[in-house]
Amino acid sequence: MQMNTLPPTAHTLQFGETEIRFSLNYADRKTLAIHVYPDGQVGVDAPLSTDIEKVYGKVKKRASWILKQQRQFECYPAPLPERCYVSGETHRYLGRQYRLKVTEGLGEAVKLTRGMLQVETHSPQDSLRVQRLLQAWYRSKALTVFAERYAQCIQRVERLGIHHNKGFQLRFMSKRWGSCTGKGIITLNPELIAAPKDCIDYVIIHELCHLKEHNHSQAFYRLLASVMNDWELRRKLLNEMVEVRFV
Repeated sequence: MQMNTLPPTAHTLQFGETEIRFSLNYADRKTLAIHVYPDGQVGVDAPLSTDIEKVYGKVKKRASWILKQQRQFECYPAPLPERCYVSGETHRYLGRQYRLKVTEGLGEAVKLTRGMLQVETHSPQDSLRVQRLLQAWYRSKALTVFAERYAQCIQRVERLGIHHNKGFQLRFMSKRWGSCTGKGIITLNPELIAAPKDCIDYVIIHELCHLKEHNHSQAFYRLLASVMNDWELRRKLLNEMVEVRFV
C-alpha cells in the first residue's frame, strides 16, 4: 500500500557547530518519524498538516540521536561495487556467501548447489536478464522464510499486547530493510533474505513494535529491548554484513 505523499524537500538545521541536513516528506500518516540511513542521510516523514516549526523542533530535539546514528554508520564498511551479474561475483543468502555461476541452457532457473548460486538462462551474457532471474529467486525465497519468521515473531510480541494479523508485503527498497505505516501495513525488503535469520527477526520485531510505539523514541527502544534484549548486536551484524541495495 502506498501512502499519499507530497514531493520531499531539503532542509537544514544548525545544532551547535554541526549542520544537520534532512529531507522532509509530508505523508498521510498520524505521527512524525525521523530516519537515519546507512549513507548518513536523514529523512523526516510528517503528517500532511504538520507545521514546519514543529518539524524543526522535533529534529532539534533528536539531534544528538541523529549524530550518534551517523557516527555509527561511518564505522560500517564502504559500499560494495555495483553488481555486474557475471560468474564469480559473491552473493549472500541467509548470512552465507555464495559464488554466482551463470550458465547457458535451454530453460531458465536459479538454484543453490555445491556452494554455488547457479543461474541458468538462454542468454547468459544478458546481465539484466540474470539480475531479474536472481531477483525473482530472492523474492520467492523471502516469501517463504519471512512467513516462517513472521509467525515466530508474532508469538514473541503478543505478550506485550501487540497483535497483528495482516501479514506483510514485499518491496525492494534502496534505503530500508522494512517499514510500518500508521495503518499497520508492514513492508519488508526481499534483500533481507541475504541476512541470517536472527537479523531477519530483528527487522520484523522492530516493525511490529512500531504498531505500539510509532516513532524511534526512548519508549520504542525500551519496548524493543523488552522482547529482544540483544537487538543492538543484531542490528550491528545486519549493517556490517549486508548492504541495502538491489540484488
